[in-house]
Amino acid sequence: MSDLKHRAGFVNIIGLPNAGKSTLMNALIGQKLSIVTAKAQTTRHRIMGILNGDDYQIVYSDTPGVLDPKYKLHEGMMKAVGSALSDADLILMVIDSSDRTPFHASTLEKIKKMDVPIFIVLNKLDLIGNESADALFQFWSQEMPGAKIYPVSALTNLYTKELLAKIIECLPPSPPFFPKDELSDRTLRFFCSEILREKLLKYYNKEIPYSCEVQIESFKEEDHVTKIRAIILTERESQKAIIIGHQGSAIKRMATSARKEMEAFLDKKVFLETFIKVDPDWRNNVNRLKTLGYWE
Repeated sequence: MSDLKHRAGFVNIIGLPNAGKSTLMNALIGQKLSIVTAKAQTTRHRIMGILNGDDYQIVYSDTPGVLDPKYKLHEGMMKAVGSALSDADLILMVIDSSDRTPFHASTLEKIKKMDVPIFIVLNKLDLIGNESADALFQFWSQEMPGAKIYPVSALTNLYTKELLAKIIECLPPSPPFFPKDELSDRTLRFFCSEILREKLLKYYNKEIPYSCEVQIESFKEEDHVTKIRAIILTERESQKAIIIGHQGSAIKRMATSARKEMEAFLDKKVFLETFIKVDPDWRNNVNRLKTLGYWE
């Protein structure tokens, strides 16, 4: 097929924390790449997912939820959002239809000034009634008259196929940017660290998961097993004790869950070692954030 008949573009997903951006990208790709939890600020990195068809390639970017930074970590996350705004061929602005929190004002103003197609995705349609959906549609029609609005439920795949079709229609003519067999620009090592971080969010409450980060210190692929050594950074000794739990029960439960998901993801047996390191200022240490991929 001639490249002139091929479409390709960068489709970047922007939204508030807990808008369901990651669930939406996973639904559009048809595979779990971004971690998903019920907690806000689940996504910390810009995660690329690639969807290939015979005559198109969509390069999605799931970005961190937009927020006002409290730490250098948040500043690094917002840099990823800014990068996503600068290189997009199409923006999916995801709104949690069940939440009335106003969209991040400065980010909204930047999006309004962009000269690319804007799709406002009213997500979590399954949680609201028709009257609320109509009111949201009317609000965003007036707020951003040049945007196209699509109500969906990423969790139940309601209208996601229709949204995908509209995205493909908007792709510019272009040869593919990546080999057609690639699913992401991220490494297996990265996805395994995200799986472990997802379990931190799942098994621990309050500030614990937000005070933690996962660093894969060693990732060795052998014939029948992948050996992974993971460091969990936390800020205080008291948090370390909570993560470990009584006689190590809490960390064992979390690590077992992570290992099983890693095995399913890698399609190979995994030997996982987890260690905890206290680093009181890791969220504000630029040098540490650079090693973790948050700061350029």
